Amino acid sequence: MRLSIERNALLKALGHVQNVVERRNTIPILSNVLMSAEDGVLSLVATDLDIEVSESTEADVSAPGQVTAPAHTLYDIARKLPDGSQVVLQINSDDRLDVDAGRSHFTLPLLPSGDFPKMTADGFTHEFSILAKDLSRLIDKTKFAISTEETRYYLNGIYVHGHDGKLRAVATDGHRLALAESPAPAGAEDMPGVIIPRKTVAEIRRLIDGVDGDVHVSVSEAKIRFKTGHAIMTSKLIDGTFPDYERVIPKGNTKELTIDNKVFASAVDRVATISAEKSRSVKMSLSEHNLSLTVNNPESGNANEDLPVDYADEPLEIGFNAKYLLDVAGQIEGRDATFFLESPASPALVKDSEDEHALFVLMPLRV
Repeated sequence: MRLSIERNALLKALGHVQNVVERRNTIPILSNVLMSAEDGVLSLVATDLDIEVSESTEADVSAPGQVTAPAHTLYDIARKLPDGSQVVLQINSDDRLDVDAGRSHFTLPLLPSGDFPKMTADGFTHEFSILAKDLSRLIDKTKFAISTEETRYYLNGIYVHGHDGKLRAVATDGHRLALAESPAPAGAEDMPGVIIPRKTVAEIRRLIDGVDGDVHVSVSEAKIRFKTGHAIMTSKLIDGTFPDYERVIPKGNTKELTIDNKVFASAVDRVATISAEKSRSVKMSLSEHNLSLTVNNPESGNANEDLPVDYADEPLEIGFNAKYLLDVAGQIEGRDATFFLESPASPALVKDSEDEHALFVLMPLRV
């Protein structure tokens, strides 16, 4: 194999695939990227056995071939080479990979390409195309609520499914819930519910960042595939049952609080400075047109801040985790956030003044 490729093209393609490769691998071949060169195209494939990402890019191929080389090392080399330089990749007489660019020369070890695992991708039952910006929004509005608790593995991802003509994404860790939806593309209306793993969510978000156009999605019972431009990502799905999240969403909360979201987030951040690291609890005391945020920490002191708000119901005291409040505030695009409350022990429903197709649920804390 011998080819010449522009450094930026190589860097972009490697950047898309190398993130899947784990830094520490007990299986050496999984640390490598599979490189296939023929007919003026260089194809790169990386996998961790759960996710496979492939990308192809134009190259001047003088001798076709296929090799596997250390993914992170090759990416770091490309990243540090001068912008615009030509990179020559070729297998030398010692069956190692020579990487040359200007006066820079590297030699990397190789592993047999025949040992590289391939992920089967068949049996897709539902296919649709969705705008990259719509898919990004569904991910961004919900990913912060994905659980990191491995024992409840079925919560370690975003639950995506068709619902009343919408494509809906839901994530929860038991303490907070995030829901976002967009009009269901043709082919997605009756899509079965699938749980996309946390790592896949992060990788697909990275892959479509800056993409202007459609992402083609294929779904089966066990796998999901995303295709955009010359990049394809195939991932296993979480094999589990997502809980009946609709039961958690409050339907009868009558106490309505509307507040300037940026002012609220800044105030929560300030008073939380002295909150206990474990609970991060902040007490919200509501009275007519006023919200008092309070933190009492026996070790580091007390904090209090009053805010003018739109609230005309009976007084209420309720506590929340400050980090969770800030996470939700970070997803509010409009000027105002609206809290629908009921009692100190009831979950709060939070909505965005500018986005009627997203909602958030927060479980209260005892304060």
